[in-house]
Amino acid sequence: MAILIVTENYLEFGLESGFSNFSESAMQFLEKQGLESQGPVSKLTFKLFLAVLCSLIGAFLTFPGLRLAQMHLDALNLATEKITQTLLHINFLAPLFMVLLWVKPITKDYIMNPPLGKESVPLISEDTFDTVRLWIIILLCALRLAMMRHHLQAYLNLAQKSVDQMKKEAGRISMVDLQKMVARVFYYLCVIALQYVAPLVMLLHTTLLLKTLGNYSWGIYPELNSDTPVENSLLPSSVYSESPPADGKMKVTVVQITMALGSLKNIFTPLLFRGLLSFLTWWIAACLFSTSLFGLFYHQYLTVA
Repeated sequence: MAILIVTENYLEFGLESGFSNFSESAMQFLEKQGLESQGPVSKLTFKLFLAVLCSLIGAFLTFPGLRLAQMHLDALNLATEKITQTLLHINFLAPLFMVLLWVKPITKDYIMNPPLGKESVPLISEDTFDTVRLWIIILLCALRLAMMRHHLQAYLNLAQKSVDQMKKEAGRISMVDLQKMVARVFYYLCVIALQYVAPLVMLLHTTLLLKTLGNYSWGIYPELNSDTPVENSLLPSSVYSESPPADGKMKVTVVQITMALGSLKNIFTPLLFRGLLSFLTWWIAACLFSTSLFGLFYHQYLTVA
């Protein structure tokens, strides 16, 4: 809830403009239907709904973040090449890079209005910056998917660590118990893979939805797309003039459904989806990095103590 209070000057999601556009479009739609309303939902209710949704997402990403931190430490111990270690560090810091993409004073202000002497010349346009931001998220997700094998192998090596630790302890253990202990690690591998892939799938889904519903483009220099709302004048007038008994009613029904869908498209505009999906993408990355950072501290310091 505290994140939703931050102004657009620091976290540029577009929630305020998106919600205002949604309220105005909904009020116009209700007025056309002959209904009087102050809006479908208040801003406080909208933010409370987002806060509840964010709490559920944070709870869902807690254990994947803790598990990722443990696998990251084990993968670093197993990696011998400098390139692999560098990629592992970048992979761990990837959610932080995603979070910083929406921090306006750090990224957008320096790119759109770089301090180059007295004159301020933007390096890229705002549409290009939004497209580059989407591409960076896609590339970081691809990197995490490419480093999946190293993390899963680091988890499988927990079986060897358990056997080595058992050799140092006094006493005897049966071969059956030893096999069960090793097999337990391999049986849990599917859960570990799911915990690794699930946040990645969530990020990819919200990013692709942001591109599609937010009316963005994959091109570095995207063209201007103008969404023309469906108007009643564009509908064929023959439907209203000529109405046979059976076919006429069916055509009128189809036209009414088309008009209703067009009205809903005017209510849920790309401006609303941009703000909502940008915030959800940022929140997933923030939760994943914060839980991973806490897990790194826990596994590196608290478990040793």
